[in-house]
Amino acid sequence: MSPDNSDAPRHGGALPSLPPHLDPRGRHRGGERPQRGAWHWVRVGTQGLAASLSVLLVVTFGVYWWKYHTFNVGLHRLVIFGASASKPSHDIDGKDQNLLIVGNDDRSTASDAELKELSTARDGGSLNTDTMMVVHIPANGVKATLISLPRDSYVAIKGYGMGKLNSAYPDAYTAAGGSATAKRTAGAALLVDTIQKLTGLTVDSFVQVDLLGFYRISKAIDGVRVNMCAAVQESNSGINLHKGVQTIQGKQALAFVRQRYDLPNGDLDRVQRQRYFLTAAFRALVSAGTLLNPIKLQHLLTAVQSSISIDERLNPTDLAAQMQNLSADNIVGQTIPTDGFGTTDDGQSIVKVSPAEVKTFINRLIGTVDSKLGSAPTVAPSLVTVDVKNAGGADGAATQNADVLRQQGFMIGSTQTAASPSTSTVIQYAEGMQGQAKTLAAYVPGATLQKVSALAHVTLVLGADQLSAKAKATPPTQTASSSSAGSAPKAKPIDSGCIN
Repeated sequence: MSPDNSDAPRHGGALPSLPPHLDPRGRHRGGERPQRGAWHWVRVGTQGLAASLSVLLVVTFGVYWWKYHTFNVGLHRLVIFGASASKPSHDIDGKDQNLLIVGNDDRSTASDAELKELSTARDGGSLNTDTMMVVHIPANGVKATLISLPRDSYVAIKGYGMGKLNSAYPDAYTAAGGSATAKRTAGAALLVDTIQKLTGLTVDSFVQVDLLGFYRISKAIDGVRVNMCAAVQESNSGINLHKGVQTIQGKQALAFVRQRYDLPNGDLDRVQRQRYFLTAAFRALVSAGTLLNPIKLQHLLTAVQSSISIDERLNPTDLAAQMQNLSADNIVGQTIPTDGFGTTDDGQSIVKVSPAEVKTFINRLIGTVDSKLGSAPTVAPSLVTVDVKNAGGADGAATQNADVLRQQGFMIGSTQTAASPSTSTVIQYAEGMQGQAKTLAAYVPGATLQKVSALAHVTLVLGADQLSAKAKATPPTQTASSSSAGSAPKAKPIDSGCIN
């Protein structure tokens, strides 16, 4: 007799029948049960318990599979990485993944109850991306690096000149025609392009979280533990927290990541809070067993699904699989280097940044620099032959840079236009050329070093970031992996200690 599948899920087809030895109704359904001795029924009871546990695991797996399947299907997607998308021709971190997370004040998905609790209206939000963070995930998934990008960073935005980083998205959104999705896509694409040029990283995936994201997710996981260095109360954000350890969710969780006024360093302190919150939320998610509680899991998936938009190729379950060995203690992060505060001619307050310094910082932080560079000795420029390629610089840039390097004693092999454009200036070298590459890097501050194969000479690829060779060398930078004093002490977890 075939097993009865009348109770099997009907979403997308029934699950396959269980084999008889796992069927909790037994092999003898419908027939007379043979009589057995007492010890036999003890053994059968033990076997039945094992079978029931096995069935529970099979059913639980099926439930999880179905939830994640429908979760992926129901996500709102933006086609950002199409054929016309801007992408660096030199991916400095290979198979590692860079996930760009942005947050804005969009309230269009809020329910009336949520708006009432937050004491706000549906309109009045902003398209400005006031939260911007690159999450760098190595191929093995055992570590994550959170790289914060201050919203007021004054940067070059394609088609708009210099502007605050958080204005790239609304500029493109407003200029684009078509549906709201088309406008969001245009905004996201320009923001991705701007951040790639600033950092030298290739953005592999994009996630946009609206105003309600922090609110809903924090409630779904029963709150996030924070440790405040001092009591804080501020009317603009609505935050009201006492000193010390406490669990926050909903309105106070949102206020915690949004507060900017009354903080010593304004937005720079706020981005520290955002890294702290994400790390603490990840710790709560794992330690609280949310993923093993079907009801909590459903609440979490619903909260995420209703609050985010992602690019067309991101698969959250694949990303989760890559990060399955990640612990909260292995999440690290910093804010990109800044050169202080300033004011534009029209009175805007800005954060000054140097793209060259940002690229050098990124290289050190994520460890993309060849470990052999640290111990490789520099050599005399006369012993280095350099090929120079123009891959995005101004007309004549290859010849001009070659002339500067020649005057400094370098040998020049060739000057030419590169076959493909590059947003970043890159020094390429092959195995055995570490010392030569390190020597050249001292004359091209901010350039990214990239190890490749089959090069005849060290090659300077000039990118759209307009970096160039300098007549006076700067001291070679010491890489994180080159310390002669041994391994650096392990960084403390982001959510350890107290936070302002």
